[in-house]
Amino acid sequence: MAVKVGISLIAWQNDDLPELTKDFTTEVAMEDAARIGYSGVERGRRMPADTEGLRTYLDEYGVSLCGGWCSGNLMVSTVDQEKEAIAEQVEQFAALDAPCIVYAECSNTIQGALRVPVSTRPKLTRDEVMAYAAKLSELAKWSEQQGVKLAYHHHMGAMVQDAEDIDWLMEGSGPELGLLFDTGHLHFAGADPVAVIDKWADRVHHVHYKDVRQSVLDQINAKDGSFLDAVAGGAFTVPGDPDGCIDFEAITSKLKAMDYAGWIVVEAEQDPALAAPYEYSKIGYDTIVATCAKAGLVVTK
Repeated sequence: MAVKVGISLIAWQNDDLPELTKDFTTEVAMEDAARIGYSGVERGRRMPADTEGLRTYLDEYGVSLCGGWCSGNLMVSTVDQEKEAIAEQVEQFAALDAPCIVYAECSNTIQGALRVPVSTRPKLTRDEVMAYAAKLSELAKWSEQQGVKLAYHHHMGAMVQDAEDIDWLMEGSGPELGLLFDTGHLHFAGADPVAVIDKWADRVHHVHYKDVRQSVLDQINAKDGSFLDAVAGGAFTVPGDPDGCIDFEAITSKLKAMDYAGWIVVEAEQDPALAAPYEYSKIGYDTIVATCAKAGLVVTK
C-alpha cells in the first residue's frame, strides 16, 4: 500500500483571514508546493472555478487535485436540496479524479466568527447528531454513485468537533460516509488522535496532518478565544516544527497498520510573517516523507 502527500494552500492563501496572506498569490503557492515535491493540492477559492480551467491549471504545475472544502448546509436543507447545492462540485471532483470532497456542516458553525469564543460552538445531543448522520448517509451514497466520496471534516467551532461528536456521527451513518482525520483539530478539541484512529480506522478516507503549539493553545483557551484567534496567534503549525506537540510517528504507524492508501495532506494555517510558507511547508513535507519511511509506509507520486 502507498500514500501520496498533498497540501492545502492556506499557508499562502488564507480564506478566513485573507489579510494574513495578502502578499502571496495562488500562483506562488502552486509553484512552491510543486517545487517542494507535493503531489497534489486541495482546491482553493482563488483557483479557476470551471473544470477544464482547473484541470489546465493543475497540469501547469504538475499536481493533482487531492480534495477540497465543501461548506455543507444539510442541517437546514433537505437531502435533495443539498444534492442540488453541491452537484457542480461533485461533478467536477469526479471528472478530475479527486479522492474526496471535504464536507463539513457550516449552517451553524462559528469557526469563521472572529470575536465568538470557540467554547460557544454548537453542541448537539446524540439523537440530533444521529438524525443528521442518517441524512448525511443518503447524501454520501448519492455522491459516491456520482464518482466521488464524501469525507466529513470534524472542525473546531462546528457541531462535529470532538471525539464524542465523531462517535455519534460515525455510529449514525453508513460506510459510504468517510471520515477526514485531522490531527490538529482533534488535539485542539481535547481528543486523543491515536484513540480516534484506533476506533474509526475503517472509516478514515482522508488525512490532514497539522501540528499544534501547545503553549499558544493554552493561551487561547485561557482567554476563551475564537478559532480565528488561534489561527492568527499561531496555534497551528506543520509536522516537524519543534514547537509542535503531536506524535506523528505513532499516528503514521497506525496508518501503516490499517493499510491506509490515500492522501496525507499538510494543512497548517499560519501568519506568513511569522512562519514563511515555503520553509514551513518544506519542513512538513520532509517530515512526512521521513516519518512514512520509518513506519514502512510507501510514499508515491
